[in-house]
Amino acid sequence: MRSRFFRIFLLMALVNLMITVVAFAQNDLETGNEVGAETLTEEMPFQESPQSTGLEMFARKIVGSGLVDLFIQGGFVMWPILILVIWALATIIWKLVSLSYAKINLNDFLEKLIPLVEEKKYDEAITLCENTKGPVAIVLHMGLLKVEKGIEAVEKAIENAGVMEMAFLEKGFIPLSTTINLAPMFGFFGTVVGMIKAFRDIAAAGEVEPTIVASGIEIALITTAAGLAVAIPIQFFNNMFLGMVDGLVIDLQRGSEKLVETLVEHK
Repeated sequence: MRSRFFRIFLLMALVNLMITVVAFAQNDLETGNEVGAETLTEEMPFQESPQSTGLEMFARKIVGSGLVDLFIQGGFVMWPILILVIWALATIIWKLVSLSYAKINLNDFLEKLIPLVEEKKYDEAITLCENTKGPVAIVLHMGLLKVEKGIEAVEKAIENAGVMEMAFLEKGFIPLSTTINLAPMFGFFGTVVGMIKAFRDIAAAGEVEPTIVASGIEIALITTAAGLAVAIPIQFFNNMFLGMVDGLVIDLQRGSEKLVETLVEHK
């Protein structure tokens, strides 16, 4: 239980960290654009802007005006990045809950199960597995159901059940790896779009001025930062989940080997 709360707290902390980093970046950008724009910003707050929609105002209340302004300034490339964020966050929450539920104290479980198997109280052992959560209990339960048919049948049942449980444990990594790969790519695509806009503005003006290229460079920097800000924390969670799955696989192997070994010794 403590481990589950810790992981949920860690998720919330990292999300807040990502929001804080982006907010600081927005503050730096606003500091550079304050000259000549302060009066306009004060006179026209976002609530009074005719272009503001209900969805935009709702987003400003939820995540803050700074992030919404960054999203708008980043252009159309920010939309696929936002979709990837939502997809990845939903997957992270689901994996965090499912893997936390799947983890049990293997030693305590085996201390209860093995004596029942040694005494050939298979019905009680099956009931214990049914009342225990997690893939280890499921796999051993399937093996115990075949105990009357011999060791080979038990090993086959454990192997088949292990394959099914492994497939379940590996679910969710495709959305995370897709987000990790695509978010920076969309960010770099936004960089190219911003530079194209900057050079187009230069061509239209016929001269090079910082104010002319500022808009295009701003798009380039915002999208690049957004892509990296999405990919970095999700890479952390992806690696953490891989470690958790590896731990569960080791528990599956230990539990299966212990059960088969006990059955062989007390057949």
